[in-house]
Amino acid sequence: MSCHNTVVLETRHAGRQIIKNGNAIRTVDNVSYAFNKAHIYNLIGPSGAGKSSLLRLLNRLDEPTEGEVRFFDKPLAEYPPTELRRMVSMLFQTPYLFPGTVRDNLQFCCCDLTDDKIGQLLTRVGLDESFAGKDADDLSGGERQRVAIARALSLEPEVLLLDEPTASLDPTSSQTIEDLILRLSEELCLTTIIVTHHPNQALRLGGETLFLVKGRLVETGKTEKVLKDPETELARKYINRELR
Repeated sequence: MSCHNTVVLETRHAGRQIIKNGNAIRTVDNVSYAFNKAHIYNLIGPSGAGKSSLLRLLNRLDEPTEGEVRFFDKPLAEYPPTELRRMVSMLFQTPYLFPGTVRDNLQFCCCDLTDDKIGQLLTRVGLDESFAGKDADDLSGGERQRVAIARALSLEPEVLLLDEPTASLDPTSSQTIEDLILRLSEELCLTTIIVTHHPNQALRLGGETLFLVKGRLVETGKTEKVLKDPETELARKYINRELR
């Protein structure tokens, strides 16, 4: 069986309700979806759609208040959190690097990483091996994001969860990260689930797109189909910038 046909993550009627200012709010509402291995998935929708909230359920940064999330057909709750987050790794809009060198940051997750392995990881994300000795504070935003991705890859994850990883980057650095995502998905049979506010970015990444509004999954399908020929009125309004 091709790795592309293997379900790696699945939500089953997953929802999350929080209390805000005394009111119950559903940040994720009855979402059922299967994510296949080695695919790219874009989570899109207006502000407050529940994109990041759904992403956080996928590696137990938050817990569903209803339904469940499964990893290789086993409930997330059955995995020790540390083990789960090695396999389902999450990166944020602003990458957090620890004080010290790039080598220090990569060895933070895997203290037994050799210089050869560190060089391989840096090369994989498009950085020269010499970056290992650079101070993390001296890196540009794009370089920091690539080091954060290399650090995640050191754990050999099955899934990368990316929450607007290019939001604070310039266009050139954004393109570099997009190209890297595409390459990693193909080379490592890696599942990538990315939150983006930019439909054009989703189109460049291709794959599948999940369109959410108010925590609910409104439309899914091939990215080009969802963004160029949507089936729902809400998706059409979003594309026409009538829904923000």
